[in-house]
Amino acid sequence: MSLELLLGLLGLFGTAAIGMPVAYSIIVGVLIYLGVAGQDLAIAGETMVQRLFDGFLLLAVPLFIVSANIMNAGSISDRLLKFCVALVGRFRGGLGHVNVVASLIFSGMSGSAVADAAGIGKLIIDMMIKSGRYSPGYAAAITAATATIGPIIPPSIPLVLYALVSDTSIAALFLGGIVPGLIMGAVLMGTNAWIAHKRNFGEEEAIPLIKLPGITLNAAPALLMPVILLTCIYSGVTTPTEAAAIAAFYALLVSAFLYRTLKFKTLYDVFVDSARSAASVGVVIGASMILMYVVIQENVPQMISDVMAGSDVSPLVFLIIVNMLVLLLGCVLDATVIILVIVPLFIPTCNALGIDLVHFGVLIVVNSMIGLVTPPYGILLFVISAVSQIPLKDMIREIWPFLGILVAALFVMILVPDIVLWVPRSLGY
Repeated sequence: MSLELLLGLLGLFGTAAIGMPVAYSIIVGVLIYLGVAGQDLAIAGETMVQRLFDGFLLLAVPLFIVSANIMNAGSISDRLLKFCVALVGRFRGGLGHVNVVASLIFSGMSGSAVADAAGIGKLIIDMMIKSGRYSPGYAAAITAATATIGPIIPPSIPLVLYALVSDTSIAALFLGGIVPGLIMGAVLMGTNAWIAHKRNFGEEEAIPLIKLPGITLNAAPALLMPVILLTCIYSGVTTPTEAAAIAAFYALLVSAFLYRTLKFKTLYDVFVDSARSAASVGVVIGASMILMYVVIQENVPQMISDVMAGSDVSPLVFLIIVNMLVLLLGCVLDATVIILVIVPLFIPTCNALGIDLVHFGVLIVVNSMIGLVTPPYGILLFVISAVSQIPLKDMIREIWPFLGILVAALFVMILVPDIVLWVPRSLGY
């Protein structure tokens, strides 16, 4: 390791340790590296701007954020929730099942775990607590766990970012996330059913089946959104970025003109909040771009690839090692940082070992989402605690069964690649 890289890393980790946001810590570390190496500091700004402007795919990120925020501000989330209650709310632990199904449906629209948790998540937590059958900690924990499904089923902001750093087909990645997302939903519903019977949760009041067609019709415009989105992408009519623009525009039309629940003042707040969220993600992306410049200068990915090749590591062992590392990093790092900064180091090794990059990408995103609910620093735990005012310790006490089953599902996906690859391969990717 060169002296300039060592000093840059010390600057990065040192500033992060005193509480500086990771994106700014990366920039500080890169500037130290460039300064010590005698390179022009302007390279940092030039690299960041060039990579951001060259990344047409990146436009999908703010568009999906806008789409999710419009749905939360309008009544789309409320109508979807009523549909889910009518569908699965009649069973023991019914509102827990509603929580999972709502996340499965909402994930086909937002692409963001945080948007899922902060939007429809708050509504379902209130419903669960008011029913008197669920403790606040349990309601918050299952909401955090189900929100991890959001970025697995397409569309997905983390998969867009992974496509950026790996040069992998975003359409294939979206298809690869469908079955893993459904599996995550199934195991979470199974865990909720087991806990519901163990704790003898009371059964919910069933909504008469005769009312289901009317409730479904009321939610139909919202339910059509993922269908329209994926049809646009896989028919070849639009790129994923253009499909994200269509999704945002469709959400606006449905909320403002069909349901008539979105006012101009609310829309202004939506755009402001979306701009802030997109800017936060943009800073992390930009910082990761200039860090990758340093990593490539130092030939780090090739060094890792050579070490792995020289150690005669099998693809399965490599996947297990990397996923265990990402699980540990997920306890302290945001998923965006992991995907943009850590994952690119392993892409050359994946290519050398013949690991399918679609399989690898979906595993990393699933793993990163699990990190969002892993104590002590899982960001979804903090988001849920902030929007529901439920103490973090109560959530952490209840999160472990859901966390354990999600980790088990992840390792099954590692061992059986066809879980991820069957759908994209069936459709010619």
